Amino acid sequence: MAEPASIPANPLPSARSSAFDAHHPPSSDLINECVHCGFCLASCPTYALWGEEMDSPRGRIYLMKLGLDGQVSLDATFVHHMDNCLGCMACMTACPSGVKYDKLIEATRAQIERNYPRPMPDGILRRMIFEIFPRPDRLRLLLGPLRIYQRSGLQSLVRRSGLLRLLPASLRAMENLTPSAPQKAAALPERLPAQGEQRMRVGVLLGCVQSVFFPEVNAATARVLAAEGCEVMIPNPENQGCCGALMIHAGEEKAALDYARRTIDAFERAAVDAIVINAAGCGSNMKEYGYLLRDDPNYSERAKVFSAKCRDVSEVLAALEPRAPRHPLRLKVAYQDACHLQHAQGVKMQPRTVLATIPELQILETAEAALCCGSAGIYNLVRPGPAKELGDRKVRNVLATAPDIVATGNPGCVLQLRSGLRQAGSDVPVVHMIEVVDASIRGLSPESLLKKQ
Repeated sequence: MAEPASIPANPLPSARSSAFDAHHPPSSDLINECVHCGFCLASCPTYALWGEEMDSPRGRIYLMKLGLDGQVSLDATFVHHMDNCLGCMACMTACPSGVKYDKLIEATRAQIERNYPRPMPDGILRRMIFEIFPRPDRLRLLLGPLRIYQRSGLQSLVRRSGLLRLLPASLRAMENLTPSAPQKAAALPERLPAQGEQRMRVGVLLGCVQSVFFPEVNAATARVLAAEGCEVMIPNPENQGCCGALMIHAGEEKAALDYARRTIDAFERAAVDAIVINAAGCGSNMKEYGYLLRDDPNYSERAKVFSAKCRDVSEVLAALEPRAPRHPLRLKVAYQDACHLQHAQGVKMQPRTVLATIPELQILETAEAALCCGSAGIYNLVRPGPAKELGDRKVRNVLATAPDIVATGNPGCVLQLRSGLRQAGSDVPVVHMIEVVDASIRGLSPESLLKKQ
């Protein structure tokens, strides 16, 4: 693919006012923490693809500094380099100076969405994504037509015919990533009692895409937590809604904060010890509510309390001595680290610790485990080219381990890996790691997992 454009050789004079508006521009203090050492380069997916300095974390930080100084404007070139970023936060794991790149890229993207008029096709695509994907009620309306498309044989015919090549790249990517429409699942109750002596009272986030397309993951999460002695509370299980992660990671700040407030309201009423999340992107966002709502006098303190309770499901289970008996699962499992789990949240060993409690399960480690699979929220829809390159690279590394199954901790990663494996001609299934734990506790056969796709 063509190398991305670079910044102009002669930026605008420094006398020009800042390119950003006054509402939370990227912090100069955070920018100045970057010493441009280059440790981030090897971990950055887009630098790995192109070797372009302005598509590395330190290059983007330099662009932000130029924007603050008024030496560049929010033009198409600036936006191009910021849009190229997956927001995987691998640079934060690699950075010896502890630069908070997440705060910088989110602030910059919010500036872009407020102040840069996107070309019409890009704007329409983004509006469609944000009007549908965070809304479970609207996603459910798609399930009927999707079942007909998939089960009538039309999807197979369309894919074989080559008709998809006539569609724009983003729509081709959307079709390739579309999951199988699930069977109608029984709604989860608002409360599941703990099995045996109660150890915790937890609330579970169902999510938007997760609740509609992966209801079995939420059901497995609730069952495992209850089996391990947790009273499980599920606020508003019929239509819990989005936590705001998709929007905040793409610069849609106002909508993201509205979703954050609704989420806080729902879980406050449940009065839980911990809020359990099984989607890495959601978890990284919800743990930052205290920062995101710092200006809101009605929510700032409540958000801090809320964020302090947020835990990935693997964190909760790893901290509890296993109580529910595990049955053997003779499987080789390639564990794929979700970026917003290992980098944004710093949760890497806990999923492996939990999986290691299962007898006869072999955990396989893949090469380039720190490199993003290309999913990254909406990235594989708005940047389908580099997303596919990264997905193909991840699939090659996964298949090199010769796994029976792949497990991960984020719905976007599940979709990206399933699509990549299918296009590579592989039938290796991809599941959420909690489904593996659930199968072991329930005494299901390995074949029950091997059939999932």
